[in-house]
Amino acid sequence: MSHSPAKETVIPAIFIAGLIVCIVTGHSVIYAMLPGYCLFFIYGLTKKFSFMDVLKMSWNGIKKVKNILITFILIGMITAVWRECGTIPFVIYYSSAIIVPSVFILVAFLLCCLISALTGTSVGSAATLGIICMTVSNAIGINPVFTGGAVLSGVYFGDRCSVMSTSALLVSELTGTNIYVNVKNMVKTSIVPFLVSCILYLILGINQSGRAVTAGIWDIFKNNFNLELVVILPALIIIVFSAFRIKVRTAMIVSILAACVISILVQHRSFYELIKTLLMGFATKDEQLAAMMNGGGIISMLTVIIIVCLSSCYSGIFEGTGLLNGLKSGIDRMNSKIGVYGGLLVSSVLANMIACSQTLGIMLVHFFYKDTHDNKEKLAVNFENTVVVIAPLVPWSIASAVPLAASGAPVQSILTAFYLFLLPLWNITAQKKRNIPHSVF
Repeated sequence: MSHSPAKETVIPAIFIAGLIVCIVTGHSVIYAMLPGYCLFFIYGLTKKFSFMDVLKMSWNGIKKVKNILITFILIGMITAVWRECGTIPFVIYYSSAIIVPSVFILVAFLLCCLISALTGTSVGSAATLGIICMTVSNAIGINPVFTGGAVLSGVYFGDRCSVMSTSALLVSELTGTNIYVNVKNMVKTSIVPFLVSCILYLILGINQSGRAVTAGIWDIFKNNFNLELVVILPALIIIVFSAFRIKVRTAMIVSILAACVISILVQHRSFYELIKTLLMGFATKDEQLAAMMNGGGIISMLTVIIIVCLSSCYSGIFEGTGLLNGLKSGIDRMNSKIGVYGGLLVSSVLANMIACSQTLGIMLVHFFYKDTHDNKEKLAVNFENTVVVIAPLVPWSIASAVPLAASGAPVQSILTAFYLFLLPLWNITAQKKRNIPHSVF
């Protein structure tokens, strides 16, 4: 098929303009993505592809991520039932008891790392432990920008390298790699950035003057949940199953079933309440608890499911029609000048600024870089060290705006999200030292 450079530039520009309008007006990017799909669909028709051809392109894109869509449903269920059965309240209650002002920022970072690694969700972690950290931060007089940066860094620690993370699962699906191998490689490449982040947050905390923590916040959990040791079982199942490399979906299903049993037998929830929680998310009439704990459920994943489906359709149409071939040629020239990882880093910044969505950013970058690596595992870990963690550094991106809003952190917190800055920078430095253009380990 012949290509029109002007048309191939104008159509993406119109789509980008729609995304910008949605961000400026405060509307969901879905309102731009749906018309965008129609626009790309029409483009396919103008390139002499039949209606069914373009539909097949869309379906080919969705087929690449069909497994992850099922996992999204399980994630919605697990983030709700872990609240219901007391798993998340247990971790928050007993971990938070050790907080003192001088190390509060560091502990906030570490706890958010822990919760996000267990749940695999940045939004869920921000909406649970994140909001508690911000509440305590305000109560004891810690600068909310510092705490917010620690929360944002922490919630994306697990979003990047948890076996339940939607972004990690998406990268695994797109690259055709084993998620457990990916996680091992991600840990290797994040040790230094993680340790340096801990040091920086400790320094910030030591230089802050805070007040003593009151027990009122923790009593909210104690009064609303039975915090027996058994409620931690659903989280332990995920950890143990992951250690033995049992399939993620199997681990999640078993964890959900265990949490359901605990909800009924330990927390004394009715079967109707449990089903409602799985579908609609955890909800309580206690206003203080609701502000910290409400959320999750299959319904909470509908937006991201729609975004992933549309992004996948885009990917299929882009590949089938060659819409982005002109831009891909420019990226190839950039790679030849600054190296594949350097080009991937620059492209990740641009893709996330344009896409306003971590998912669409991943899909776009994958389209441009899927053939640049001789090893799929290298490609996967390079994605995790660039496009995945850069998304939350873009203020107008969903990946940034939603966790910050969920936790109540100010936008300026992005500036102190040290882990998210250090990870891609450290790995490009490590590559230069080793003179290995396609690998970070």
